[in-house]
Amino acid sequence: MVINSILNPIAIKIGALQIRWYGIFIATAVLLAVWLSLREARRQKLNEDLLYDLILWSIPLAIISARIYYVVFQWSYYQHHLGEIVAIWDGGIAIYGALLGGGTFIFCFCRRHQLSIWQIFDIAAPTVIMAQGIGRWGNFMNQEAYGAITSRNFLQRLQLPSWLIQQMEISGFYRQPTFLYESMWDLTGFVLLMVMRHSNQLFKRGEVFLAYVMWYSFGRFFVEGMRTDSLMWGSLRVSQGLSVLLFIGALALICWRRRQQPTLNWYWPSKLKE
Repeated sequence: MVINSILNPIAIKIGALQIRWYGIFIATAVLLAVWLSLREARRQKLNEDLLYDLILWSIPLAIISARIYYVVFQWSYYQHHLGEIVAIWDGGIAIYGALLGGGTFIFCFCRRHQLSIWQIFDIAAPTVIMAQGIGRWGNFMNQEAYGAITSRNFLQRLQLPSWLIQQMEISGFYRQPTFLYESMWDLTGFVLLMVMRHSNQLFKRGEVFLAYVMWYSFGRFFVEGMRTDSLMWGSLRVSQGLSVLLFIGALALICWRRRQQPTLNWYWPSKLKE
């Protein structure tokens, strides 16, 4: 039960219709990511019809995958509340579920249409991590994805505004704003990845995406360790375990590609098939 909140999670209410800030932040993040990705795709003169098909399928599949991932690891609750499985507006989607589901679809789509998988991933990576950073503010409005009990003095020493501090008073205790830590990490990653993408003489095709995987998983590992609402598999925090695997896998792949494929195309890659 959430109490002592000064910010209403419901942005608009018309009769029985409720539009939550959580949904607004998520939708805004997705739309901005799509717009920026399409701008970059046009700059690279890619086939827009294929890109629109890719977007129209990948976004809903990513959202569905994010919800399924969350429900699976919270099945002890949802098995007794089956009607709440579709209540995505109340929160409860897992970023890693979205990345795994959406990424798998994009991989299969590119293979089917003979598109450059690395090129598509490199275009998407900076905007995806930007969307993740924006989306975390939906958690803030729902008072979720928070950390351990702390003091108001600690939050004030972080130079946080009073409205943010007050929102972190949950069930009578002030909490670590882990949503904020991850949001700042993600938005910093967005800037770094954009710099990488435009440093076209330094990085090979696919390395912007692999850098995204490493950056996000590294930060998520530590932020996840601070959270009190982690998805668990026994005594293991699922997101921490997955972060370790992804970080090691991405780093190993970069090293392997640099060593075994020295003639691999550098940025910018060739155009997609028209």
